[in-house]
Amino acid sequence: MADKQPKSADAKQVQQATPDQPAADVKTSASSAAEQPTTKAEKQATKPDPQAAELAELKQKSSAMEDKYLRAEAEIQNMQTRFQKEQATLIKYDGQQLAKDILPVIDNLERALAVEAKDEAATGLKKGVQMTYDHLEDALKRNHVTEVVALGQKFDPTLHQAVQTVPASDDQPAETVVQVLQKGYQLKDRVLRPAMVVVAQ
Repeated sequence: MADKQPKSADAKQVQQATPDQPAADVKTSASSAAEQPTTKAEKQATKPDPQAAELAELKQKSSAMEDKYLRAEAEIQNMQTRFQKEQATLIKYDGQQLAKDILPVIDNLERALAVEAKDEAATGLKKGVQMTYDHLEDALKRNHVTEVVALGQKFDPTLHQAVQTVPASDDQPAETVVQVLQKGYQLKDRVLRPAMVVVAQ
């Protein structure tokens, strides 16, 4: 009996020691596991992320390229609009220089028609000049070249060129064109040559 008691006591001691040992190990493992994530988080917080920096740089480059693209597209649109306007203007006023060159011919024909015909030969010649003048004037009208209306109209510096003034009267109100010295012409809404006029003041 005495031999069995120490054995059981030893067994109790072994049993008590055996459960205590794993508990200590678990505590130690838990504490080390708790410390380990904190250390990794601190390292990740202090160490820069190369992927994030590269992503930010790519975003900046993309934004700069997009801005350049939008600017280039706007410039191209402005150039196209300007080109279309210039082309429309050229088409609208096509033949402007030719019309300007013909105006002195019209002036000379008018001067020839102003001369009085005194014989039959002069009358026939004048008739031919009149026919030439009429054909030329008709050609100009068909190409939208028309005479500037001046006589009796209110003086307009965009259409008329005052080369002389006369005193105003009841029949000739102030700022009114009383005489046309040289006809003016315009192509559509553009003045080719202002009318040289006398204005009452």
